[in-house]
Amino acid sequence: MRPVIFLTILVLLFSGPAHAQGKLKVFVLAGQSNMEGAGQIRINPKNKNGGKGSLEYLVKDPGTAKRFAHTVNKDGSWRVRDDVWIWYLGRKGGLSVGYGAKTRLIGPEFQIGHVLGDAHKEQVLLIKTAWGGKTLVKDFRPPSSGGEVGPYYTEMLSHVRDVLGNIRKLFPAYDGKGYELAGFFWHQGWNDGLKKPWVEVYEENLANLVKDLRKEWKVLDLPVSIAVSGFGGRGQKVDRRLGIIAAQHAVARRPEFKGRVVSVETRDFFRSREESPSGQGYHWNGNAETYFLIGDAMAKALLDVVGAK
Repeated sequence: MRPVIFLTILVLLFSGPAHAQGKLKVFVLAGQSNMEGAGQIRINPKNKNGGKGSLEYLVKDPGTAKRFAHTVNKDGSWRVRDDVWIWYLGRKGGLSVGYGAKTRLIGPEFQIGHVLGDAHKEQVLLIKTAWGGKTLVKDFRPPSSGGEVGPYYTEMLSHVRDVLGNIRKLFPAYDGKGYELAGFFWHQGWNDGLKKPWVEVYEENLANLVKDLRKEWKVLDLPVSIAVSGFGGRGQKVDRRLGIIAAQHAVARRPEFKGRVVSVETRDFFRSREESPSGQGYHWNGNAETYFLIGDAMAKALLDVVGAK
């Protein structure tokens, strides 16, 4: 056999990307402003803390650089993954920074995508549908809760349907082998915690959301990962805030969801304003480490649920 032909065969056998195997793995991310994401990417020179809590600081600081090394290239530029695609209200591309509420921010999607990309041989697609200041009691209200269906529940379904119906147009590298809706991530709760009556019905509304989405998407055992609303950390004392956290954990403990729905504790990820780019506690003080850790915990919890390695 001629050397050139032999080398060509080797290239064909071994050069194909591992993620090209099997159906596209699709994950839907939804919620309000903290699923949008307020984690600051760049160091703001106006901040007096030297940039603590920004992603740029975290990838350079000796204490955290190793943990964040997978997010940057050798030249220091931000890594863009071609094995993980993301669509967020019209923004699309390979997973990287800039898919938070604004292009200068990150949300949980950032590390969710890195964890899922590392865990799957198949191509991964994240569909993110999140809007600031939205409630579950009204804006995302699921059909099973009765009354008027929330407009953002309907819009979420519409976006997911449109993306899945136009995968090849949105992502030309799609191989056409089909897709599998493989998981749902939910990070929301601040606005429902504003009024006690809304807190009291949150558990039932969230359980209905899970059941209605499973029915809508025809995946009756769809794995779900819920990040609790741990703003304020372990020092949180407001009963309405603690009530939302309790309700979110309670949904995951329901017998009907056993082994397929998980709640993720986030209070330990809260960072003080002195350690962060901002003082907006309801946006996790804009701390990129917090959003990174939330995404990391959510993704790993979901993988545990489905038994992925």
